[in-house]
Amino acid sequence: MTSVPDRAEPTPTASSRWLGLDLGGTNIKVAVVARDTGLDEDSHLDVVGRRQLASAADRGPPAVMSSLLSAGIDAATRWGPVAGVGVGVPGLFDADTGCIELFPNLPGPWQGTPVTAPLADALGVSVSIINDARAFTLAETRVGAAAGCRTVAAYVLGTGIGGGIVVDGRLHLGPHGRAGELGHCVVEPDGPRCGCGNRGCLEAVATSGALARLAGQPSADATFAAAAAGDRRAHQAIDRVTDAFGLAIANMVTVLIPERVVIGGGVAAAGAALFEPLRAAVARHQTLVPPDWYQIVPARLGAYAGAIGAALWAAESAPLPQSVGAPN
Repeated sequence: MTSVPDRAEPTPTASSRWLGLDLGGTNIKVAVVARDTGLDEDSHLDVVGRRQLASAADRGPPAVMSSLLSAGIDAATRWGPVAGVGVGVPGLFDADTGCIELFPNLPGPWQGTPVTAPLADALGVSVSIINDARAFTLAETRVGAAAGCRTVAAYVLGTGIGGGIVVDGRLHLGPHGRAGELGHCVVEPDGPRCGCGNRGCLEAVATSGALARLAGQPSADATFAAAAAGDRRAHQAIDRVTDAFGLAIANMVTVLIPERVVIGGGVAAAGAALFEPLRAAVARHQTLVPPDWYQIVPARLGAYAGAIGAALWAAESAPLPQSVGAPN
């Protein structure tokens, strides 16, 4: 059984430590993980260190990259040696060059910005890049809410909506890592404009911000609180958003039939107030797959799932170069 305890001072071999960096619009989350066996799915996993720092996104790509490099160097020094690095990014990239192509929710001229090469030069190890939602999906499948499942779909709800899928135990990325963009399936033809340029994407109609605007509330948390207090507009907003989200999940379930659908991100903290209407909407929108064939469950790993997943991606995809850094 795989577990993820937080242990401060384990002493694994150098080749078993992997650094994950999760780049977000507000924070960079950092996790160093250790695997006590090879790279198989049954390896025991420990989080040996984690932290977060401001990403400085409002100051543009150079400032963000400076923060990312500092975070990587600091983590390798504190909790290394590390055998490789995985970096999760909130958008599209060129997997061959490690350069950004599209960051819908981060300001600044990101297109063409190199991410992997500066990290590899600074740390002297191989660096693997992955979409942040795919990293979340990998972590929740290996050691989280979908551990032991062979087919999984995952959604991260927040400022945007990210997603990922696992087929036959492997993260399915498709050409250039583009597969799994579950937040960009269209649920409202001719709906609001999405950051990707399309109209009516799930991300355009069912984010935390969209929910709050529909409810006339300052945040998603306030919307669920207002609904619990009997606010009719808040109830209607939740119904509309969960219906759109349920339609997206229903379509995905019809195609993939995952054992588990994992929902994470800040909005998922609403618990039953989100999951009960969402499960009902999925059942309402699809009839071919019996509800007992799949489960819709909350994520388990919390805010550091993306960083843990990025580290796991490095472990599962990168060669084993010379390690760098030293433990305290």
